[in-house]
Amino acid sequence: MHILIAPDSFKGSISSVQAARTIESGIKAVSPHAVTRSFPMADGGEGTVDAIMTATGGERITKKVHDPLFRPVNAEFGWIPDKKTAVIETAAASGLPLLKPEELAPHTCSTYGTGELIKEALDLGAETVILGLGGSATVDAGVGLFQALGLRVYDKNGELTRYPGGNLKQIAALETSGLDKRLHDVTIIVASDVTNPLLGPNGAISVFGPQKGVTPELLERFEDGMRHFSTVVSNHTGRNEIQTPGSGAAGGIGYLLHSLLDVTFKPGLELVVEESRLEELLPSVDLIITGEGKVDGQSLFGKVPVGLGKLAKRHGIPLVAFAGTIGKGSEELEKYGVSVIHPLATGPMALEEAMINGEPLLYEAAVRLMKTLTLFN
Repeated sequence: MHILIAPDSFKGSISSVQAARTIESGIKAVSPHAVTRSFPMADGGEGTVDAIMTATGGERITKKVHDPLFRPVNAEFGWIPDKKTAVIETAAASGLPLLKPEELAPHTCSTYGTGELIKEALDLGAETVILGLGGSATVDAGVGLFQALGLRVYDKNGELTRYPGGNLKQIAALETSGLDKRLHDVTIIVASDVTNPLLGPNGAISVFGPQKGVTPELLERFEDGMRHFSTVVSNHTGRNEIQTPGSGAAGGIGYLLHSLLDVTFKPGLELVVEESRLEELLPSVDLIITGEGKVDGQSLFGKVPVGLGKLAKRHGIPLVAFAGTIGKGSEELEKYGVSVIHPLATGPMALEEAMINGEPLLYEAAVRLMKTLTLFN
């Protein structure tokens, strides 16, 4: 039997690389002669670098940059030398995992460190930058990112504002003449499944602000700041990208990318599948095993199990998805090629306990699956 192992991460518990190894160990424990191939997956968020580097044989480069609170942090990005392609995750330098819950600070958190990583990639000679948007701790609309690359912002008194963070209402003017000229020569591909606009009930603040520390009583204030900033940007560029799909991604980073550069947005999973050339393997595959922390109706919107399920269905291959939690709407996934959803837990279990024991639970789930399959061989 030829098995393709292609899990996403189980957020907060198991990385996609660890998950793939664990599933493979469970398979081999029961069926040592099974032919397995591991492709850790991601949807543009955390794990995108791992997924593409594992598939392409690229390398990881670590640089000291700034975290969302401007503390020094070692952040990795992927580098594919023969393609001169850099793969950067917003979460690496500007992500929620870098902060403790009590450190969430939407007023001050900045994407500056992500801009520093892009600059490092340009210094390496990157001709293509793949930027995964997801998991950011910021609502600065990408101001910090572009400041690291030469953008200047000024307040109403004409004073240079160095690190505005999410205090966007204080920005009165932009100066883009100092932007790194190489940004206009490099191909920038944005990996994101978020199609939200910048403003409104489906925008960056209303939908994603709370996870970054924007409390209910602050939502209107931050929305006003984002609206004010968008007017400043539109007046400067002559472009109105407020409603452009993806502008609300990663606390509004998508908006400034659309406004200041020519970028291409692609669904994250689609990009990872394309870069890894995974579909070329499918004619010889008998079974696909994937998984993620929670499988429910939201999985229909660009998540790994459904994206792979569609591929599997097209090629007539059964697909099994392991899930830490199975939620409402999961029954809909069968229509999209997800043959079976296997829970990791074998009985009632607290979420914290399940996350702490993620690897052994996943291993045992893989063992149970393979024992079941051997009954039919």
